Amino acid sequence: MLRILHLPKWYPHRYDDQDGDFVARHVATIAAAGPGAQSAVVFATVARGPLRGLTELDADLGGPVPTWRYYYRARLTGLGPLDRSLKLLLWLYCALRGVRAVRRHWGGARPSLVHVHVLLRTGLLAWALRLVHGLPYIITEHWTLYLPQRRAALGGLRRVLSRLVARRAGALHTVSKALAEAMAEVGIQNSYTQVIANVVDTTLFRPAPGAPAPDAARRLLHVSAFHDAVKNLSGVLRVVARLRPAWPGLQLRVAGYGPDEQRLRHYAAELGLLADGTVAFLGKLPHPAVAAEMQQATALVSFSRAETFGCVLLEARACGRPVVATRAGSVPELFEPAGVFGLLVEPDDEAALAAALAQVLGAAGRFAPACLQADAAARSGAAAVGTAFWQLYGRVLGS
Repeated sequence: MLRILHLPKWYPHRYDDQDGDFVARHVATIAAAGPGAQSAVVFATVARGPLRGLTELDADLGGPVPTWRYYYRARLTGLGPLDRSLKLLLWLYCALRGVRAVRRHWGGARPSLVHVHVLLRTGLLAWALRLVHGLPYIITEHWTLYLPQRRAALGGLRRVLSRLVARRAGALHTVSKALAEAMAEVGIQNSYTQVIANVVDTTLFRPAPGAPAPDAARRLLHVSAFHDAVKNLSGVLRVVARLRPAWPGLQLRVAGYGPDEQRLRHYAAELGLLADGTVAFLGKLPHPAVAAEMQQATALVSFSRAETFGCVLLEARACGRPVVATRAGSVPELFEPAGVFGLLVEPDDEAALAAALAQVLGAAGRFAPACLQADAAARSGAAAVGTAFWQLYGRVLGS
């Protein structure tokens, strides 16, 4: 029996059930596509609240993928450099406890394969397991850190260690061609690299069964984590303020949360977009509510400066909605052939974004919902993604 041990850097947890949910969808899809195999997850992260001890464990063993979530204290001595080192040791302690717990759960059996989701410490542990126990491992990468727009934050030691870990993996998987190329540019590569998309739940994200809302013809939707330096929601707000006089009744509905939320709310108020209801901040929404918003929107708008995939772009497509987005990172490869699934503009080009939004608002019917839905299913449906992963596993395991 094949046994897959997943080691994610990001994963939904007690403090945020949407953090790393795209990783969780990969894990669930892999488990569902391999009914003769076993999967397990070991995840460790710093606590965002008080703990009874140095660490705490939440074990969820009742679902199709047994999961061990460990939390460790954020503040230990109050001395920054020392705390960083101690927290790294606590992470390792928790992760190793989790690996031992998985083996006990499997009756003492070792994993057939270790699947790392997002470098670096997860990959270092997988490399150590390979050296000690001979366990093969593969790496999945999502992080925008490797893209040119963010590469300055990629430290020298991280770069060297990431190169070593990636080269010794059985395979490197990225969620886009652009991310694989960006990683290769800094020497983080593998002799076998494969692109497999993120997963879209096409049973949830699908065209609305009934007629659209009466005001849907002039309703835009933005969904993101509120990190404005990357997502540039402030630019979207300025463009909507610019379009409002020519499009009476224009709405922008904003779903998401993050560190810049309050600042962006204040900025929208300064632009006069809240008082008349032009912009509505919806907060953090569960996935069914996001799908409902997409189904009733004219288009999704994204003005990001860096993307490694952009799950919401394909979720909107699965709902039959076009997207206006930027030519950033992986986005152009998701919009081939050009003009079929939406419109692309250059990052930070607010005049181009305004023109593209006006074009979509004036001719939304040019984008066929059935065509959009079919493409999303082919690219990101669970069946396609699950099959691709098990083919990759087979190649690494030699069967």
